[in-house]
Amino acid sequence: MYQLLRRFLFLFDPERVHYFSMNSLQFLCRFGFVRKWLMKRFCFANPSLERNYWGLHFKNPVGLAAGFDKNAKYLRELECLGFGFVEIGTVTPLPQSGNDKPRLFRLPDDKAIINRMGFNNDGVKMVTKRLKEWKEIKENHNPQTINHKLIIGGNIGKNKITPNEDAWKDYEICFTELFDYVDYFVVNVSSPNTPGLRELQEKDSLKKILTHLQSINNQKQHPKPILLKIAPDLTQPQIDDVIDLALEIKLDGLVATNTTISREELSQESKVKSEKIGAGGLSGKPLKERSTEIVQYISQKTNGQIPIIASGGIFTGDDAREKVKAGASLVQVWTGFIYEGPIIAKNICQYLAR
Repeated sequence: MYQLLRRFLFLFDPERVHYFSMNSLQFLCRFGFVRKWLMKRFCFANPSLERNYWGLHFKNPVGLAAGFDKNAKYLRELECLGFGFVEIGTVTPLPQSGNDKPRLFRLPDDKAIINRMGFNNDGVKMVTKRLKEWKEIKENHNPQTINHKLIIGGNIGKNKITPNEDAWKDYEICFTELFDYVDYFVVNVSSPNTPGLRELQEKDSLKKILTHLQSINNQKQHPKPILLKIAPDLTQPQIDDVIDLALEIKLDGLVATNTTISREELSQESKVKSEKIGAGGLSGKPLKERSTEIVQYISQKTNGQIPIIASGGIFTGDDAREKVKAGASLVQVWTGFIYEGPIIAKNICQYLAR
């Protein structure tokens, strides 16, 4: 059914389709009987799927990566689709419109997407307002479901106009504003779509940002987990630097990986299309192997000391299991959601529960 619908949706602009689809789902979810039907259709519960990391209870290990619900507008809808956790953002201190459109492109032959969104979001104040409302609704109506709640991650970044030497201030603002309303944080310095951002992956720059956040975090009565999202384009020495720093400052985990600037794994036809599209981060099937390699390298290098959220090329339960075997604790989908449809979380959960 979804494959037929996808053919129709793929006739239109990807960004417009994204918002049309999610806004339509949001409208339908206003009705209680629709929400119940969706949860019956798309959710799969099994005790074997439950995970506990960082003092958080995940009802299943399948999450939705940052970039899909940038502004925390669709949490109810995504919960109905069976995700164990959702990462909102990337959120910046000030609202920003992102890069010029068009900025989202499909490569169907390779089950891939190229995006150069540029951290378009409503700003941390508005996102915090929505998360506060979400939290109040959940606490008032479902206090008994605390062990089965949707875990929310906050992916934070810097504004485009903020110079790199002041980037730590932007991360502090987002961390402080979101602290009471997300369950964990992901520091994003690896998007290829904000000029100069990836320079912050260098060890000294990273250390300044992360140690500052850790110092704030440690002053809290109940500190929140802080993770770092890394690029698949890092060299082995750079990955080693990330690992050393993560162990040194006791980082809670890593997200591997963000999108890639490489086009090497694309088919020839998609390479031609990508040249016409131009710059942007590539996600989907072509990223699968590299993402798994990095997950496995980090896991082996640290003897499993650092929990890893795997992201990149996950479409099926077999893809997810491959990441888990490589050392991942949890997995995230994004492009897979676009190509496989709303049943993806359930399909992966059913496979992992075998």
